[in-house]
Amino acid sequence: MKRLTEFDELADPSFSSAVIAWQRAHGRHALPWQNTRDAYRVWLSEIMLQQTQVAAVLGYYARFLERFPTVHALAAAPIEDVMAHWSGLGYYTRARNLHACARQVVDQYDGVFPPDPALLAELPGIGRSTAAAIAAFSGGVRAAILDGNVKRVFARVFGIDSYPGEKRTEDALWRRAQALLPEGEGIESYTQGLMDLGATLCTRASPACERCPLRERCVAFATGRTAELPVRKPKKATPEKRAVMLAVIDGGEVLLQQRPASGIWGGLCSLPEVDGHAPMDEAAPQADAVAASAKAFGEVEEAEALLPLVHVFTHYKLHITPYRIALSARAGLPDGHLWWKLAEIDAAPLPAPVKKLLAELAAPKLL
Repeated sequence: MKRLTEFDELADPSFSSAVIAWQRAHGRHALPWQNTRDAYRVWLSEIMLQQTQVAAVLGYYARFLERFPTVHALAAAPIEDVMAHWSGLGYYTRARNLHACARQVVDQYDGVFPPDPALLAELPGIGRSTAAAIAAFSGGVRAAILDGNVKRVFARVFGIDSYPGEKRTEDALWRRAQALLPEGEGIESYTQGLMDLGATLCTRASPACERCPLRERCVAFATGRTAELPVRKPKKATPEKRAVMLAVIDGGEVLLQQRPASGIWGGLCSLPEVDGHAPMDEAAPQADAVAASAKAFGEVEEAEALLPLVHVFTHYKLHITPYRIALSARAGLPDGHLWWKLAEIDAAPLPAPVKKLLAELAAPKLL
């Protein structure tokens, strides 16, 4: 008698059949990146959707395609242009990887994305799950995805009592994801269906269990644990830091500084900072020290403290104290700095909180 393997025990054709049937009848079918086999458009959407809601992506996706309609156009564009079109979408490493990936696809594959998920996963910014989604949607390749939505669906349906981000649990989820793949046709509907279930029914809060096609087999529903599963990541205290930023404004222009390619807001421009992102328990520079620092950019006429801002990153909270600096005369432009017209600040490659601050300063009542 054949010895059953873990894969055989996890396999369940009725699972994929239920997901496929539900997706075809009730899933999403009209998103702008659907109903296409264009790997470039599929790839772009999958990268934008990493850790970002569909509603936030729609406008960026359309504008990005208008500016960069092909992978060749994206590869040929300067990184500053790419970052400007990504500005506000967050997680800026994605934009840098997007540009690097486009260049590699053009250089290595003549602008054609490889159909093999293993090759796709080797490209910048494309992990195992994203590679599988691209291969499934653009080429019908039978490959397993395991993004955050799918982890939540699996954790609830199969009653997984450990944190999905822990390696042992994640490895087990990958084995299950592979075992549950449909045989034959339907990989596109199945892949989209898992995403749709997590995004529209099996949501983190208030899941719509009454409409879920997997309700009858769902352990979390049967045991009243939908609020407990998936198990949340153990909480750690969020570190807090502070920064003093200089909005140096002169003649309708603001001074911007190019940030390093890596690190926080990597590759974007921002406002010059007096002492970087420092620990909260370190004393912040006072107004006279701020004005002295601003002398590197010219003769300071006025240094005015503005209302503080708070911006939350994934791994710390930043308290920003901005100063509006008026110059009576400019000094030479330091390396890595540039003057940008305030009236055109919307086009600048800036992080969202800095762009919002400068948009407010650009209002006539504040100038």
